[in-house]
Amino acid sequence: MRVDLFDFELPPERIALRPALPRHSARMLVAKGTAGIDDRIVSDLASMLNRGDVLVFNDTRVIPAQLEGTRGEAKIGATLHKRIDLRRWQAFIRNAKRLREGDRIQFASDVAAIAEQRHPDGSFTLAFEGDEPVETLLQRAGRMPLPPYIAGKRPTDERDKSDYQTIFAREDGAVAAPTAALHFTPELLAALDDAGIVREMLTLHVGAGTFLPVKADDTADHAMHAEWGRIDSETADRLNAARESGNRVIAVGTTSLRLLESAAGEDKVIRPFAGDTSIFITPGYKFRAIDGLMTNFHLPKSTLFMLVSALMGLERMQEIYAHAVADEYRFYSYGDSSLLIP
Repeated sequence: MRVDLFDFELPPERIALRPALPRHSARMLVAKGTAGIDDRIVSDLASMLNRGDVLVFNDTRVIPAQLEGTRGEAKIGATLHKRIDLRRWQAFIRNAKRLREGDRIQFASDVAAIAEQRHPDGSFTLAFEGDEPVETLLQRAGRMPLPPYIAGKRPTDERDKSDYQTIFAREDGAVAAPTAALHFTPELLAALDDAGIVREMLTLHVGAGTFLPVKADDTADHAMHAEWGRIDSETADRLNAARESGNRVIAVGTTSLRLLESAAGEDKVIRPFAGDTSIFITPGYKFRAIDGLMTNFHLPKSTLFMLVSALMGLERMQEIYAHAVADEYRFYSYGDSSLLIP
């Protein structure tokens, strides 16, 4: 499909630079099939679901994956986006023309890495020096990797260390938050429990590739960056049993959705999964594992807007987003939410 079909006008003032406080007070657009649009707030979520429905969350934890360093006199920026092993990460590099394979980058007085290999997309494999875990080094030298559409408007600060982390975060490895779950608070979870809504967890370490623009003119020519994920056998069994019992599985966030769909076969059975996925979902895709999606509002011409268009239909999503813009919903990572049930 032509990428320009997924474009839309978005006034810059619709981009949220801070999350709503409390988090569950964010607005939530509810769209079910073709039947209108309902303007609610996230704290209404329990009343929008049925007893026995399953919400699937991503428990990845964002690491301080943005680094500023030097190679000689040259300033080098690095955004880690995919772990290779205990000491090596693939990273997008700013000022990459000043970096060659074998160069040493000094990120802090006691944090350095070797640029081992340049990849075809311009990224590098960075091998961190020393014996300390890389996560420990990042706590000293790194900062939270806010999306460029926020970081370009204001600097990262101490508040982002908690704001850009979900209540479920426990598995270190993401360089972007699974932002649909940023809206969840203990109060909202208690309301969901009282309503009989089930929670399940999986892990997908979100990579910085999620923010990369689609440069191709046709979706068939776009290559997704791989991300590592895991669904254990017990979770897969419970999800399959829920659907067999007639309950709905609703992914909280496109990251949860993409991993569930990666783990499901054509028979619509979810299987244990541990490995990389680069699934790219566009209109025409037949969903196998989910019955709905809770997600924030996405960039024009982004792979994530293509995904929700596959779920609801492109014309329906154009209608939904036109309503969201006109009604002044807040967009992107720190913005408002939507509940989409095809």
